[in-house]
Amino acid sequence: MLTRLSIRNIVLIEALDLDFGGGLGVLTGETGAGKSILLDALGLVLGNRADSALVRAGEDRASVTASFEFAVLPAPVAALLGDAEVEIEPGEPLILKRQLRADGGSKAFINDQSVGVALLRELGGHLVELHGQHDDRGLVNPRGHRALLDRYARGDVSGVEAAWRAWRAAEDALAGARARVAQASADQDLLLAHLAELATLAPEAGEEAELAAARADMQKGERLSGDLAELQHLWSGSDSALASLRGAARRLDRIAAEHPLLTEALQALDRAVIEASEAEDRIARAAEALSHDPQALDRIETRLFELRAAARKHGCTVDDLPDRMLAMRAALDAIEGGEAEIAGLERTAQAAGAIYREQAGALSALRGAAAGRLDAAVAAELAPLKLDAARFRTAVTVLGEGRWGPQGMDAVEFLIATNPGADFAPLAKIASGGELSRFILALKVALAEEGGAATVIFDEIDRGVGGAVASAIGERLARLAQGTAGSGQLLAVTHSPQVAARGNRHYVIAKSSEGTVTRTSVGLLDASGRQEEIARMLSGAEITAEARAQADRLLEGA
Repeated sequence: MLTRLSIRNIVLIEALDLDFGGGLGVLTGETGAGKSILLDALGLVLGNRADSALVRAGEDRASVTASFEFAVLPAPVAALLGDAEVEIEPGEPLILKRQLRADGGSKAFINDQSVGVALLRELGGHLVELHGQHDDRGLVNPRGHRALLDRYARGDVSGVEAAWRAWRAAEDALAGARARVAQASADQDLLLAHLAELATLAPEAGEEAELAAARADMQKGERLSGDLAELQHLWSGSDSALASLRGAARRLDRIAAEHPLLTEALQALDRAVIEASEAEDRIARAAEALSHDPQALDRIETRLFELRAAARKHGCTVDDLPDRMLAMRAALDAIEGGEAEIAGLERTAQAAGAIYREQAGALSALRGAAAGRLDAAVAAELAPLKLDAARFRTAVTVLGEGRWGPQGMDAVEFLIATNPGADFAPLAKIASGGELSRFILALKVALAEEGGAATVIFDEIDRGVGGAVASAIGERLARLAQGTAGSGQLLAVTHSPQVAARGNRHYVIAKSSEGTVTRTSVGLLDASGRQEEIARMLSGAEITAEARAQADRLLEGA
């Protein structure tokens, strides 16, 4: 709950530190004293839009700090802080701070850690619930009515959400499979044609490099054919150099024994014959390897052209063509097996849809039953609040399947009819300011056991009423503040002495002037101060003895 509010340089408030406790706290003061400034300051620290007009005249900056304490942090608050990586030690107060500059800039902090204003705004909805005559959020906003009814009904919304996600996932998987099969089917004829072309071509990995190397060798042979032929002619025939060497070797062999030098000459000549023979053999083998066969070269070049043309057509390399064939075969196989896959996914989606329908239907029935109980509970609160002729209805409407969602298949809205025979309509469109506040109070009391924000504030809920109705409002505010499952802390800005008398704590808002300087202050009243303030509210400018006596009776009755 809210334990402390510190305000610096906000409009007429120069410096203010307020401590709050549990139960019902009431804030009173004369019209124009500055109650709205206090609420504006609280709204600022809870993430409302920063308005530089809030900065006190003559100052360059303003700030508001709000401290909250909990035995255990509410789960939504803990989740938001965790997502934002804001660390709070167990038992440590949650301190929100907003700084505002006169030029319009602002900064936000949580326990001295800089954060975005959006986080303050998100946290604010879980920390403080504000109800005023012109409030278009909270209980007035239809977007929150379904969640309120679900808490009242204690419905298993999480189970419905899980069933919805499972159903959506199954439907998405089915849609994806259908799209893939449809696309593959549309491409089937083209796939078959491409696969037939590649099967006829029968490409092999590494084939391009082998063909390119063979073509290069043939092209070299074509260039070297004349030189090779001339070299072969030099080494062949009876008048060739090699034949002359061999003849010389034979003749020298007959006379080599006659002198050692002749023997050495024969040995050198024999080596020359051997080397020349090896050269002849290599020339012959090279000529064979580089032989130029025009038809073979044409076949190789044609094959290379076909392979490379196919690679360009399919946007890959020649070596990737075999893998591309495998992918085409897989796609064609998928078409054949796609219908079986779709049939299985359809069964899964149908089963998931049936589970969702069952759980959402059960939740819908629970909402319908809870709506009746809530209507009765609110109706019991209307007469004491001088809304005897009014009627309240919780409208639970089953939506078309296209509008179902993780929260089920229903739309929920709180409706009222203020006069006999009048049609039901949304709260904000029918009720006047005072009626709307009382409707909100009746609904809040009926929903009290389902909890809500840590702190609840009612702004002038008693405007335009008095006597027994004001007493009824005060009694319900006190009951709401002290309910065993309620918020535990309720603050009411009030003009009614009957409501003020019900408070556990009473704060008075006053405005004072010193020359040209005007200030707003807020003080916590003691017992005698409470008597005097309530007597002022009863009698006006001049406080009479009778007003003080009446104030005592109100305080004793509370």
